[in-house]
Amino acid sequence: MNERHCCFTGHRKLSKAVLKALPAMLDSCVEGLYSEGIDTFYAGGALGFDTLAAEAVIRFREKRPGVRLILALPCKNQTRRWKREAVERYETIRQSADEVMFVSEEYDSGCMRQRNEYMADRSSVCVCYLTQKKGGTAYTVSYAAKKGLRIINLAVTGS
Repeated sequence: MNERHCCFTGHRKLSKAVLKALPAMLDSCVEGLYSEGIDTFYAGGALGFDTLAAEAVIRFREKRPGVRLILALPCKNQTRRWKREAVERYETIRQSADEVMFVSEEYDSGCMRQRNEYMADRSSVCVCYLTQKKGGTAYTVSYAAKKGLRIINLAVTGS
């Protein structure tokens, strides 16, 4: 666990209202965490919340160039079934990251979980958007809590 690191996890599918509200919430959250000493942020590169979180870090980095964005990606072919617009957005984020690491060369049944655990194992804070009791985000938040990470659920604090 690194006291200066934060990881993000959240749902891929978000309502239009949530998609509209989350960027400002994430901007405020990143700024607040930075004021507490967090300077490195891990994002998993998935659609939805991960994308919005990475973009918030990139925006904040314009004001604070020392802030780092690390993409922890499940596999090199993660975008193989994505729409062109989503792939372009992903590539922009990937090129803006300070570091990119892949858990696996190709997709396998455990690479998403491994990616999420990798991020949590290196963080002291987990910022999430969690509204469901099952699935990858719920597992990751539970894992992070068991590891002693501070959990900030924007689905709760933002509503």
